[in-house]
Order: sequence, then C-alpha cells, then structure tokens
Amino acid sequence: MAHKILIVDDEPNIVMSLEFLLKKEGFEIAVAGDGEEALAQVAAFAPDLLLLDVMMPKKSGFEVCEVLRTDPGRTGLLILMLSAKGRDTEIAKGLAIGADAYMTKPFSTKELVAKVKDLLDVA
Repeated sequence: MAHKILIVDDEPNIVMSLEFLLKKEGFEIAVAGDGEEALAQVAAFAPDLLLLDVMMPKKSGFEVCEVLRTDPGRTGLLILMLSAKGRDTEIAKGLAIGADAYMTKPFSTKELVAKVKDLLDVA
C-alpha cells in the first residue's frame, strides 16, 4: 500500500511540482492550500507524512504543527517543514515544536524525495 502524503503550501507552482514528483515515486497525494484546510485534510485523508510550508494564510505551518503535536491520535504522523525562512532560529523553532525535519526553499527535488523516503523508511 502506498504511503500517503499531504502537501500543504499556498504556492500553486510548488504544490504542482511536488505533487507530480511524489506521485511519480508511487505516493498517494492530497493537497491543502492553507493551515485550516491542512487540519481538515489530516482528519479526512489520514496522511503518513505532512510536507508543511511555514508561511501560509489562516494558520502558519508552526501553528498547524503545534496543533497536530498536541493530538494524541496523531503521534505517528511525520512532519517535514518547508520554508524560505532558513535562519537557524526558524529551523530550531520548527524542530522544537515537533517537526521531524526541516528543509529550506529553494530545495533540490532530489534531496526532498530522498528525505521523504528516509522519513518514511522506504527504499
């Protein structure tokens, strides 16, 4: 069974390229365009991994991560935060609130796929 990944980003070009890339790798994909939609999609789609942008409308990626990390039913959910904010303080904050990994934009798609496979423990 394919791993399920929820892509949460408000930039359509990033969403399209990630969706294409990850579907090609055999993952099942769902998409959300803001923080509130992300939480609704997590409940409906039950992803294994969240690719979570930090700067978004309605709720930031940090807020979404905090909400999910306080939900005892979501302990197995992996969160990979994506952000143009690559300062050490931003990365430290993302990891401190419970993200499993943090990548800064722009990122290499090859590196992203490798990180996703590593987090999901797939060859």
